[in-house]
Amino acid sequence: MVRDMSMEVRVAAFDALGKIGVVSEDILLQTLSKRVLGITKEKKPLGQCSAKRKSLGQYIPKHFDIQACVAAGAFVHGLEDEFYEVRWSACHSLHTLTILSAKFAGEALNLLMDVLNDDSLNVRLRALETMHHMATCDHLKVQETHMHMFLGTLVDNSTFIRSTARKILRLMKLHDLKMFQSSIDGLLENLEVYPQDEADILSVLFDIGRNHGNFVVCIIKKFSQEIEPSCEGRLDFDSVRVAALLVLAISAPLSEAQKVCSIPSRIFSYAVTLLGRISHALKDVMNQNTLLAYLSHCSKSTIVDNSESFFPMIEGDIPNCSCIDMISPAGMSLQQGASENENQKRLEPRKSATPLLDCQLEVHSEVAKSIKLILLKINDIWFLVQKGCMAEVLRMLRSFREELATYMSDSLVSADTLAFTFQYLRVVKLLAKVWEHFLPPRKTQSYRIGELNLLLGKLDRNLKEMRYRFRGLSKEEELHVLELILVTCILRLSKVEICCHNATLKKLSMIISHAEFLHKEGSIEPYNFVVELKKSLGEIDTYNDGASCRPFLLKRLLESFSLKQFRLSGSPKHIKAEIDLPGNDTEPLPFISGLPVGIPLEITLYNVSSENRLWLRMIVHEQLMEFVFLDLNQSGGCDEVRKFTFMAPFYRTPKAMSLTLRVCIGMECLFEDVNLITDCGGPTRELVYICQEKEVYLGMIPW
Repeated sequence: MVRDMSMEVRVAAFDALGKIGVVSEDILLQTLSKRVLGITKEKKPLGQCSAKRKSLGQYIPKHFDIQACVAAGAFVHGLEDEFYEVRWSACHSLHTLTILSAKFAGEALNLLMDVLNDDSLNVRLRALETMHHMATCDHLKVQETHMHMFLGTLVDNSTFIRSTARKILRLMKLHDLKMFQSSIDGLLENLEVYPQDEADILSVLFDIGRNHGNFVVCIIKKFSQEIEPSCEGRLDFDSVRVAALLVLAISAPLSEAQKVCSIPSRIFSYAVTLLGRISHALKDVMNQNTLLAYLSHCSKSTIVDNSESFFPMIEGDIPNCSCIDMISPAGMSLQQGASENENQKRLEPRKSATPLLDCQLEVHSEVAKSIKLILLKINDIWFLVQKGCMAEVLRMLRSFREELATYMSDSLVSADTLAFTFQYLRVVKLLAKVWEHFLPPRKTQSYRIGELNLLLGKLDRNLKEMRYRFRGLSKEEELHVLELILVTCILRLSKVEICCHNATLKKLSMIISHAEFLHKEGSIEPYNFVVELKKSLGEIDTYNDGASCRPFLLKRLLESFSLKQFRLSGSPKHIKAEIDLPGNDTEPLPFISGLPVGIPLEITLYNVSSENRLWLRMIVHEQLMEFVFLDLNQSGGCDEVRKFTFMAPFYRTPKAMSLTLRVCIGMECLFEDVNLITDCGGPTRELVYICQEKEVYLGMIPW
């Protein structure tokens, strides 16, 4: 079947092969060779079952020989197929089968190395992921002949290819110094060509060094001239290569092969000057305080010659009083005859007006690179979504969120940009989950009733927040959000069981009109999906009777959609609010049943302009809800921050001894043409809520 005329059949055949759990090693090896192996020509039985039956003198059918002939070169044909879908499926099958036999994995590695030159990014990525899987199962036996082909992936144009190759290097066992040297050179070249990969490369170097401590000592001796300070006593702090070599050097004492530390102690002192840079890269291994203690211990473990020159802390580094003793030779003991004041001045870190500013710029630049890299990786995973690899997609998105979360505690980082990126990650996650419902079903797949409708509702709500809760988006960024809204509308129209076709069609027309306006105003070329949708809009509108609209038409539109890379050019402003009622947690607000009550709320608004229409929603239950309009012209402050006290009237107090009032602030979506019918004089358009609900406790005053 892997040689069938139909491409779809060949893909299905390899998918089926990947699900085989028990198979003879001889058959597996035969799939990697077009030449029928000698053991088969001699008609020796293949497989455990046949061997057992022969030992018992039982009859062995001839189809065991036929299997070997049919299996000959199956994976060779698959990996050389003209269609990338077949090549991808063949790699995916190897991903599973290499677990069964170390010998088979070793032979398959020769074919996978050739696949690394494939024209398709997705096929190269699948081949690398298969190698990584082999490494985790301890079946990856890389030879010196493989190194040149493999290390070439470290300078691939794809960020994801480079990242996966580095994951393999973390687990790879390098048997001789030449292979180790080649790996280090490959990583240093990766660092030189793609400096944005610095954090991950430093982390990989640290892991490789721990696994090959003896080789590290030899390498550091070779590169010692690059690490040492210049004749003026200065270290090249701007060189990422020096940082990489220092990380490699400090990893050696943690190696099991290194019983005695052979790295000069001054190397660890040099590493302290790059403490922030190194600790960021090794955050998954140790925090900054642990790293500092480790470097301090190693720098003092060997007596340092007093002739070694002391290099002062460079302006722009963050001074740390606890590490001053450590970075000086022999503790830099106080000179005899010097006064305590002089010694105190000697030990005080140099004051400068620039360190904080330099640190802010460095952190902002670091976060911007991380966000840009994450947005690039999100674009790469859409192929996995289309293939239905949801477990892998969700794992990757979760790792992106965890990476961004490391910056949340830093006050120097732009919280607005991080909030926007988090929002985009939520949208992509929901879109992937919705898209899964439109893929061909699997036998083990089952969905709860109404699950798709629930997911689409969450996706709509998150897209609405992305569109309205962030100011300062460029036209390209806004068009990207609009395209996601359009594809959500098509997904909603594609399911018969989901109602509200008329409202969806109306929204579809409005979004397309607004997108056309932005295209003309910004002279921007529309996406292919939007072009196809505009052509088909009239045909879709003819089916507005609540039934599903032309399933083949909608399917063709969905096939034309591909998630584009989101390029965040500026720093969007996050519109949000905070509500507080001091003392209400311990003492309820008094009220008289049936009479209005005033609720003194302390409100803080961020990035809200006077053009925004805000409403205060107060709700006891679904049937008892009131809205109060917030007039921003009467509040003080500026657009960035407005802080004021507002006495919110709640008129319809129920007959109850106590009640809990849930208060929230919503903002009207000005481009939404949906009229809300309320009996409490509320907003006329849909609201997007910009703060968390605040519970207000009220206690009745007895008559």
